[in-house]
Formats: sequence, C-alpha cells, structure tokens
Amino acid sequence: MTNRNRKSATAPAIRCAIYTRKSTEEGLEQEFNSLDAQRESGENYIKSQANEGWECLPDRYDDGGFSGGNMERPALKRLLADVEAGKVDCIVVYKVDRLSRSLLDFAKMVETFDRHQISFVSVTQLINTSTSMGRLMLNVLLSFAQFEREIISERTRDKIAAARRRGKWSGGMPVLGYDVDPRGSKQIANEDEAARVKTIFELYLEHQSLIATVQEIDKRGWLNKRWTTRKGHERGGKTFTKTSLHKLLTNVTYAGKIKYKEEVHEGEHVAIIENEMWQRVQSLLARNGRTGGAAVRNKFGALLKGILHCVPCGCAMSPSHSTKNVTKRYRYYVCTSAQKRGWHSCPSKSIPAGEIERFVVGQIKCIGRDSTLLHETITQAQRQGQSRVATLETELKGLDRELMRWNGEIRKVVGQIAPGEENTPATDRLADLQDRIRGAEKREAEIRAQLITLGREIVDQPEIINAMALFDPVWDSLTPREQTRLVQLIVERVDYDGSSGKLSITFHPSGIKTLADKIAGPKTESAA
Repeated sequence: MTNRNRKSATAPAIRCAIYTRKSTEEGLEQEFNSLDAQRESGENYIKSQANEGWECLPDRYDDGGFSGGNMERPALKRLLADVEAGKVDCIVVYKVDRLSRSLLDFAKMVETFDRHQISFVSVTQLINTSTSMGRLMLNVLLSFAQFEREIISERTRDKIAAARRRGKWSGGMPVLGYDVDPRGSKQIANEDEAARVKTIFELYLEHQSLIATVQEIDKRGWLNKRWTTRKGHERGGKTFTKTSLHKLLTNVTYAGKIKYKEEVHEGEHVAIIENEMWQRVQSLLARNGRTGGAAVRNKFGALLKGILHCVPCGCAMSPSHSTKNVTKRYRYYVCTSAQKRGWHSCPSKSIPAGEIERFVVGQIKCIGRDSTLLHETITQAQRQGQSRVATLETELKGLDRELMRWNGEIRKVVGQIAPGEENTPATDRLADLQDRIRGAEKREAEIRAQLITLGREIVDQPEIINAMALFDPVWDSLTPREQTRLVQLIVERVDYDGSSGKLSITFHPSGIKTLADKIAGPKTESAA
C-alpha cells in the first residue's frame, strides 16, 4: 500500500455542507436552476478532495429569493444551527457573496466557524480559511462585495427619487382605485374602485370620525385593494381598520400627486379626489387628531361647533370664550390656523359666536318666507340628493360587473375540481369566490333599499314651507342642546370668509325632510 493510500485510509471524514443562494425567485421554477448549478459545482469540488476524506452531506441548504445583505434566511439559520450542533466540518459555496454580502455579518459567521473549527471554501475563488492567505483574500473580496451592494442600493434610490420627482410611478403595491398597466410603468384608474374611494372620502366628511366611517364601510362589505401578482398569487383584500382608513385618506396619490420621502410632486396619473374635497378631508383629519373624531363635550352650547369653517385658511373654526369680572362670558369662534400661526396669517381671525349663530338660525327661518331662497334651497337639496343617487347607482353597476366576473370564474374553477377532491387550491378559490358573491349580493340589496329611501326623502316645496312654518314657534321652546342637534341635523357646513364678510350655508341632502319629520311628528301624535 502506498503512503498516499495509507493517508486516505486513516484520515478522518470531513463532513461538507454546500450552501447556495439566489437573490430573486426568477427562474427557480425551472427543472435545473441557479441553485442546482451552484450545488453541482460544490459537489464536484468535494469529489476532487475525496482522497482527503471530504464527504458531501445530503442535506440541502438552499435560499432562493433571499438577499445576501442580511442573515434573515431560513437555510442559513438551519446551517448555522447544524454548525453549533457539531454536524458540519466544512462549508462550501460557489462564491463568497453567496454566503453574505455584508462584511460585518460574515465576520460574525467566521467567529462562529473558528469557535467550532469549521473551514470555509469558495469553489470559484480558491479561498480556504484554514490558511492566513485565504483569510486575507476573503476579507478583500468581502469588502468589494459590500461596496458593490452599497453602490447598487444608491443607484436604485437615486433612480426612484428621479422618477418620482418627474411624477412617475416607481413600482410597489397598487392602491385601491388604481391598477397597474400591463407594462408596469404607470397607474391607471379603476372605474369601479375609484367610485368607491370617492364615496369613502364622502363618508368620512359625513361622519367626521374614522371609527364611524370604518363601521359604515364594514356594513357595505368593502375591502382594501385586492390584486393578483404576476405569478398568480392573490394579495390584499383585508377589511378596513382605523389605521388603514387613515392611510387611505392621507394618500396623496388620490389627489393626483406622487410622494418621495417628504417631497410631494405632481403625478402622471389621473386624480380621483378633487382638490377641494381633499383639503376638506385633511383639515378634518387635522382637527380630529386628538380625538379621532369622537364626540367632544360642547360645554357652552356652541351651535356651529364642528361645522363652521374659515374659507381663506381652509380649516375649522373652533368655539372659544373669555370672561370679564368673572360674571360675564364672551363667546367666539376662532380660526384654528390663526391660533397656531398667528393672527396676522388669517383675515377671518375670530367672530362673535352669538352674532353668527343668530344669522344662521335667521337664514333657516327665512327659507319659508323668501321665495328666491326657498327655490335655491330646493335646488341645492335636490342636487345633493341626485348626487347621492348617482353615487349609489355607480356602485350598483360596479357590483353587477364584479358579480358577472366572479360567476364566470366560478364556472372555470368548478371545471378544474375532480370528483372527491377536497382542500385543494381550486376548492379554496371556489369558497373565496362564493363568499365574495354573497357579500356583493348583500350590498346590492342594501343599495336598492337606500335608493328607495332616497326616493321617499325627495323634498318638494309644500314640505319645506310646512317645516319652516313650524320652525319658528318650536325653536324658542328647545333647550340649548336640542337647538344644537337640530341645527346640525339640517346644516352640513357653514363657510365664513373674513376677508369679504361673506357666509354660505350648505344643507344636508335630506336635512329639510328630516326636519319636517322631527317638528311635525310630535304635533301629529298629540293631535291623534
């Protein structure tokens, strides 16, 4: 027996683990992919060292679709656990950067290897950490690998920044109301979802509370954006929460803009929400920042609390007061912007509460006496009612289209299920489609009921005259709290422009009808 054969017979076996990694999942579905090629190269190298007692472990340590910039990789964690357990003597990789692109992370791993007397080999770079020269070469290569990764990251960030500053979409998850065009280069409006987004903004302006708006969205069975990835996987479609609703309401995408960090730029896509509505929602969100829209005590009976707005600043006017000699209280409505930025920033500043409240109540009383004002009120109420009807009809059409698409998909899925098959992706998809159809059909029924109700709420001139005739004698007999509730029942918002002294009142779409029912109802009951 030769000396070489004697060495081979007596040398202890060196257990070699091959680690492979690929940054993206692209191509991993192929029969022979990049991970297989890396492993084959490692196996061939180990075979070349068979005379030294090298043996390839059968376990595969493959990380497909994971970055080398961190250690959050399942196969790597499993490999390090086996190293700690003493199951590995040598680690073989195709190239150093397959194990790590971070010098700091690799230094930590080398410490672990040294502690357990593990050697490390890079097949294509002829590196072996059992020698001092191998360690030096390894550190040099890792430095360049980390430098390359940082350069790539900087270039990517610069490219995204430049694209967004030009108003271009730079990728990411689509949002409700938009789809991504087939080329993936820009966002295009989704007609049905865009109508839904606009309704959500209107619901928040109506309820003035995130929680109340979420509850209304839940009643309608609406979900967040659901989309299908290029590989056919479904994402999103979760129910709304207070957090996700706030994120939607503050997303500048809906105003036709693109955001990069703290910068906001005009976008190439079509805006879903008009600027006036967008500003109203942002002002309301800012005002409700501390309470989330929850009801706040109205200690001194401010009739216009929550509905009076400063036109020049586009923000709310909040009730305030001052006292003189502890016996007399003066009430005001103050522009919140003027309070924060200084009185010089706002032409409206403040206005006496009693004066503007008497004016608004006087305007309500005058509706039935002034034929011109009466006609304008009827027109405004009818226009708002028609707008609500149009919104509901648009949603109804969208639901019809979704039901047709889902029913068509059900027929396809049923054809893919073999008799006796259970708990397959096809059966799961079928159950999901059936749930969606049930939710859509329930929402359809609710919309049809709302349309019927809106039809009944359409006001005509005799109803308004009758309601306004009853308003005067009833008003003075109400408590301050009841007066506040009555005003806010029929008035949606009051806009005050301090620079011109003009004041405009916007009524709720069905406010006059509701007022007539509230005032006339008790009288009818007593007469009965």
